[in-house]
Amino acid sequence: MSVDRSRLHIALQRSGRLSDASKDLLREAGLRIEAGKNSLTARAGNFPADLMFVRDDDIPTFVSDGACEFGIVGQNVLEEFALGQAEPGFERVAELGFGRCSLKIAAPERLPYEGPRTLAGQRIATSYPRLLRRFLQDSGIDAEVVEMSGAVELAPRLEIASYICDLVSTGATLEANGLRAVDTVMESQSVLIRTLRPLDAGRAAIAEQLLSRLQGVLATKESKYIMLNAPSEALKGITDLLPGADAPTILPLHGRPGHFAVHAVCQESVFWETLQKLKDAGASAILVVPIEKMML
Repeated sequence: MSVDRSRLHIALQRSGRLSDASKDLLREAGLRIEAGKNSLTARAGNFPADLMFVRDDDIPTFVSDGACEFGIVGQNVLEEFALGQAEPGFERVAELGFGRCSLKIAAPERLPYEGPRTLAGQRIATSYPRLLRRFLQDSGIDAEVVEMSGAVELAPRLEIASYICDLVSTGATLEANGLRAVDTVMESQSVLIRTLRPLDAGRAAIAEQLLSRLQGVLATKESKYIMLNAPSEALKGITDLLPGADAPTILPLHGRPGHFAVHAVCQESVFWETLQKLKDAGASAILVVPIEKMML
């Protein structure tokens, strides 16, 4: 079957929590995802884009080669791929805030750990050899990296390696295998990437539309719309307190000379402590509401 190059192609992880969260993000951006004829593809019925469901470690390749214009993948997978490329053919567009985990060094409970120097001369099993080698090099440690494609946590029990380097989310898998996390190689979350291959004018325009929608969705995750009233002499102090707000709208209040309504989009979390500070600075009738949609 030929690929329709009048449409965008977005590479997503085939299954799992990252796949579900990625599809949810696209739905929030207004894409109506229709089931495809097989489990490897799906179509957006109201937007010129197709979803490609692939192995997570294939996503950087698909995007770099231009087979897909966009991809959503974990930073750990992306960085492991990038370390093996002279010039990766993708760019990072945005951190997405879901799929958070850590790539950690783990040791059996019986073994002591006193920092990276403990790893000198040891065998360390991992599915992320490039990231591990970078960590060891940055730490000035000479150790043997044992590459495994899965079941890394079994390596110490099978005496394949003394330590492991693996992804940790809750730590339950490590605990079940008598291991404990002792050091962090990198923190990871899902990221949006796009190809560096040139697009024709039609697809370039569609890509910008999609980016605008996704950036709007991401901007609303923590953003809140604040409305309040304030006297003129308090405006400077109040606008300085608004978290992450840029150029709030200030309007005179009808029938109340010297008093104004202040409206602002706050792109940081708004806590009760912030509201109290606003009130103490002279604000009244403070209202904080969520933002459903926003186009930047």
